[in-house]
Amino acid sequence: MSNITYLVPALGLIGLLVMFFKRGWVVKQDAGSPEMKEIADAIADGALAFLKAEWRVLIVFGIIVSILLGYSGTLVANSSAFIGISFLVGAFISAFAGYVGMNIATKSNVRTTQAARTSLTKALEVSFTGGSVMGIGVASLAVIGLGGLFIILYSVFVDPADVNGLGMEKVLEVLAGFSLGAESIALFARVGGGIYTKAADVGADLVGKVEAGIPEDDPRNPATIADNVGDNVGDVAGMGADLFGSYVATILATMVLGREIVAEGVDNFGGISPILLPMVIAGMGLIASIIGMLLVRVSDDNGNVQGALNRGNYASVIIVLIVSYPLTMWMLPEGNLTIRGVDFNAMDVYLAILLGSIVGAIMSMVTEYYTAMGKRPVQSIVNQSSTGHATNIIGGLSVGMESTVIPTLVLAAGIYISYEFAGLYGVAIAAAGMMATTAMQLAIDAFGPIADNAGGIAEMAHLPEEVRGRTDILDAVGNTTAATGKGFAIASAALTSLALFAAFCGVAGINSIDIYKANVLAGLFVGAMIPFIFSSLAIAAVGRAAMKMVEEVRRQFREIPGIMEGTAKPEYDKCVAISTQASIKEMVAPGLIALIVPVLVGFLFGPEVLGGTLAGVTVSGVLMGIFQNNAGGAWDNAKKSFEKGAVINGETFYKKSEPHKAAVTGDTVGDPFKDTSGPSMNILIKLMSIVSLVIAPHIAVDKSDAHSLDVKKTNQTVTAKASTVKAADKGDKVFASYQAAKVLN
Repeated sequence: MSNITYLVPALGLIGLLVMFFKRGWVVKQDAGSPEMKEIADAIADGALAFLKAEWRVLIVFGIIVSILLGYSGTLVANSSAFIGISFLVGAFISAFAGYVGMNIATKSNVRTTQAARTSLTKALEVSFTGGSVMGIGVASLAVIGLGGLFIILYSVFVDPADVNGLGMEKVLEVLAGFSLGAESIALFARVGGGIYTKAADVGADLVGKVEAGIPEDDPRNPATIADNVGDNVGDVAGMGADLFGSYVATILATMVLGREIVAEGVDNFGGISPILLPMVIAGMGLIASIIGMLLVRVSDDNGNVQGALNRGNYASVIIVLIVSYPLTMWMLPEGNLTIRGVDFNAMDVYLAILLGSIVGAIMSMVTEYYTAMGKRPVQSIVNQSSTGHATNIIGGLSVGMESTVIPTLVLAAGIYISYEFAGLYGVAIAAAGMMATTAMQLAIDAFGPIADNAGGIAEMAHLPEEVRGRTDILDAVGNTTAATGKGFAIASAALTSLALFAAFCGVAGINSIDIYKANVLAGLFVGAMIPFIFSSLAIAAVGRAAMKMVEEVRRQFREIPGIMEGTAKPEYDKCVAISTQASIKEMVAPGLIALIVPVLVGFLFGPEVLGGTLAGVTVSGVLMGIFQNNAGGAWDNAKKSFEKGAVINGETFYKKSEPHKAAVTGDTVGDPFKDTSGPSMNILIKLMSIVSLVIAPHIAVDKSDAHSLDVKKTNQTVTAKASTVKAADKGDKVFASYQAAKVLN
């Protein structure tokens, strides 16, 4: 095994050291007054209580699945037990990645509030450093987990004389179990956290803002603590597990396809350089992200926060592209490479990496355009708020649907061009290049919920208006970055799912998916339906939990005298309990769909029908994800536009105006779109592909049987054609006799 393999976990360890350093800096910052600390402690306690309740369910799930994987038997002997163990390792690290993010977020929020009492510069520094702890931690754990597990499995299974033989097949099969564990936990964490946060948010908004007319995060609102807890368990812990799973799945898909590559030239890395390349790029991307984070800063309160984040993000991407060129040229053989009949070279692979970064950047820019305040789409929703709640909803739906056009065309072009560069490996390595800066993407994404929490603490602690003003600047940018992060995630999920789909076809022994066949076409329709029923279950769960929250908040306003006057303290714990119980109960059904459907379809109808199902769920899921994420983000920032004054037909409207109330309704509808159902789409399509890849050996087409069947079909076709020719000849003779008789007459 090449020494460069050990570089991968080593880079992950460097990342962890940087993470611990940044975490120490955040913890040393001033946490403010005793009242602020009390509020922050309540948020942290609520978040930890949810995670413990969620983990109790997921531990049982993880043990059952690992046992099934361990005893199911696989095409490759003696790897079943390793798959079960690998599943548990992936599930544990995924859950731990979520915990790391949540833990630092609950420490950063109150310190950001205190920093905002000084300046916007300091508030951004604290909140973004908190987010960077999460980003670096998640990426480092992924690199260490994949790289370390690969080294162990390589030493156990691979014969040095045949590095790309059956032993490597076992290694990648076991790594698929690791990815399955990571994505399974990610789905439950994302759905459960999303239900939690939006049940609290919707309940707090409907009763607090709309009915009682009190500000967001007002301490008189009994649901406000649950709302702030939800930001951590959904937008931070759930998101951390989500991107950990995406990161791992992308690298795995590229590695699986890399094994199929046939090289003409000399491979300086023992014949496995296409397998190692995505892991090394991921490690380098982690270091590039750490460097880019140094550039995120503003000079004063008038500084451009969005510009600072973009500067750090683009710097990270550029560094990855610069480093990837010599890395790709050095690692891959000089001669031609071939995968499934497509010839390419090292330069083509680099161009695919470059293309992946371009696709990711365009997706982020398009998402920012459709969700940022002041842009045409959000302003159109603001304008339509002036005529009521219904027109606001119509406007948001329209913007969400329109926003699918450019991303879809960009993705289609990215898939086509990357395939032209390097076949299916090009598509996969493009996704790997896009995901290389996951640490930076996640840092930008996580800083938003931290800033949101900071604003809530400022409101509940009755701090000066200027403090809330600074946190609101960060929060508004955070809404946009959260939306762009989701657009980035769904783009990478589309490319990764296609790569996983290709890997599945290879393992299952099928060369193509023929939608002309009735059963395959039926599978395609079933797959396209799954994102809709998944979204329905998730959104309905938010609705049911929000109804309970609304009833509880109304009860407290009605039965506890003095709440509105500020002389009595609401029962925050009752609302926290409602969100916790509802989210744990409601996350099961959507999660099981992703796990059970591929197994049922695959074993009942075979790999080709399952392939049709995967194609349907991927296309439908990508469009649903883009639509819901962007509609929800646009609705949210349309509402926030009124906080500083929204201009409609020359007239300025502020909070508590009728257009603002309509915008609050739109934001409430958009909440489960952008924070529960929408971001779960990318996990859904990848998880179904990974489940299919894991079961592929069990449902694989027997090559010899398939060949015999093809020969039989060919013989039948030849016989049928011969019969047709004979019949035609006979018909010609009859027709000739008829014509002769006609002439004689």
